[in-house]
Amino acid sequence: MTRFSIEEPVADMPRPRYNVAPTQSSPVVVRRSPNRLIMMRFGLIPFWAKDQKIGSRLINARAETIAERPAFRAALKDRRCLVPTTGFYEWKDGENGKTPYFARLKDDKLFAMAGLFDRWKAPSGEEIHSFTIITTNANDLLSEVHDRMPVILSREDEVVWLEPGTLEAAERERVLSPFPSERMETYPVSRQVNDLSRDSEELIRPVPQAAGRKWF
Repeated sequence: MTRFSIEEPVADMPRPRYNVAPTQSSPVVVRRSPNRLIMMRFGLIPFWAKDQKIGSRLINARAETIAERPAFRAALKDRRCLVPTTGFYEWKDGENGKTPYFARLKDDKLFAMAGLFDRWKAPSGEEIHSFTIITTNANDLLSEVHDRMPVILSREDEVVWLEPGTLEAAERERVLSPFPSERMETYPVSRQVNDLSRDSEELIRPVPQAAGRKWF
């Protein structure tokens, strides 16, 4: 995967996923000279945790507080990662309940969300690698759907984010800012995305009843 400067062949490359839920595994890019793609559990389990169940509550980390929260501040220093994807879902409240929206870049290419990872050793001796996705305030486009969004990194900031060492507060704030609205699009998709047994390309297609309605 030259896209993320991964030079070593990726063994057992996972099939495309369209519905990844907390506690499930997903590919994550880490800095290892060269970079490596590693399968990790979605939902951060801090190295000091007594129980892995905490991971289901740590699927997201707010950019504004990661430097202070015990669950994230150690990982922020030297365990930053990239979470590759082609899009993500957000849910919008409405009179008839919540409607899922799919958000992506207009060029429909692979991009990276900013993440943190950690390594946790279970009482059995098993070592679990897990990650969380950093969120920030929604940009003008996504604010029509939800008040938060994942931090999407520019190509230049992917390199900055993976560099070892502490990021100064001002640089961290710049890197973790909302992605430009004009480079994104979002549209409603099927509520079947709420069914974890569903995992196909059908989930990211616009719902037929949305034809002719305003998309953001």
